[in-house]
Amino acid sequence: MKHARRPAGEHAADAAAALTLALVIGYAIVDPPGPSSSWPAWSAWPVAAALSLPIAARRHRPRAALTLACATGVLATVAGAAAAGAIWLTFLPTVLVLYQVAATTTPRWSATTLAACATAAATAILIFYARVLPGLTPATRRTEMPPHWPIEIGATCVLLTAAWATGTAVRYKRDTTARLAAHLAAAAVTDERRRIARELHDVIGHSMSLIAVKATVANHVADARPEEVRAALAVIEDTSRTTLTEIHRVLRLLRSDGDPCHDPLPVPGMADLPALADHARSAGVRVTLTVRQRTPPPPAVAASVYRIVQQALTNVITHAGPTDCTVTVDIDRHQAAIEILDDGPRHGPPQRTGPGGHGLIGMRERAKMYGGTFTAGPRPHAGFRVSAHLPYDPDGTPA
Repeated sequence: MKHARRPAGEHAADAAAALTLALVIGYAIVDPPGPSSSWPAWSAWPVAAALSLPIAARRHRPRAALTLACATGVLATVAGAAAAGAIWLTFLPTVLVLYQVAATTTPRWSATTLAACATAAATAILIFYARVLPGLTPATRRTEMPPHWPIEIGATCVLLTAAWATGTAVRYKRDTTARLAAHLAAAAVTDERRRIARELHDVIGHSMSLIAVKATVANHVADARPEEVRAALAVIEDTSRTTLTEIHRVLRLLRSDGDPCHDPLPVPGMADLPALADHARSAGVRVTLTVRQRTPPPPAVAASVYRIVQQALTNVITHAGPTDCTVTVDIDRHQAAIEILDDGPRHGPPQRTGPGGHGLIGMRERAKMYGGTFTAGPRPHAGFRVSAHLPYDPDGTPA
């Protein structure tokens, strides 16, 4: 199993913790609360160093470090090198390493190691009190912490359990954060795909509807009025070029992947609404465009307004045919209000039924992005009405 390279600060912190704990354990062995060890006084420091050494390696090899720390603590206790009355200090390195194990391994494995370490420590303490302590020279003065094996075992097990619980909680938080980050990344990808799908739908749907109408006109009047055929072909040519430019813009956004070296192509906005109305007029829709703009909207809002009007006019061209249409756009500092009304087909019943297709869904999603409202449906007598309100803050973010 490969481990990621740790920052130098973490290794320095572990080394400092190992040194500090070695000094504390060494001092406790030299001057214990209970009877002094039968080992020479100088041996306290090598023993303390051996007990604390696994702390320095706990991030690099946590499982091996835990095995070494627990085994060293058990051997030091059973051999009588531990401090009587403060044996729990001997297992303090095991506590610190167990935290790292619980924070980096599965809960089942860390719980197993907790049980193994607690059992080993309790057994070693019982052996110390049963076989080692009776042979030690009694303390020359009364201590405030006389040796008692239940206290030693209890303190050691509490510390081990607390370290395991803390490490498990840290691992759970890390896993939850990682899952949340993955979920947010997947949601961002889905939103981006939906946004691109809306862009392509609006661009291609509008242009193909206009091209289809003009191609139908050219086909019907090809022999009788060739001048209208040339006009229709001119509209088809202009629409095709505009559509290719829009498609290239969307594809360039996909390929750039946020690369600052790619200069973004201009996004359609309020200034492009008259050209949009002219395209609809060339398809036989008499469009009356009214734009009331008290203050220029942010680019993102202007692009959403353009796309909503574009899709609404596409629906008029596709479903209502030659008809009258009124487009009203009213913008102030905090809201963009859009309304598109058409009078329906001049001949025959309306062709639009049901809840609507992807075009209405796309317009509704654009309004929802800003926490706004969107309504679309038949008018009382004839025709169709589309209305959208996009509230926003002056910086362009949703209100």
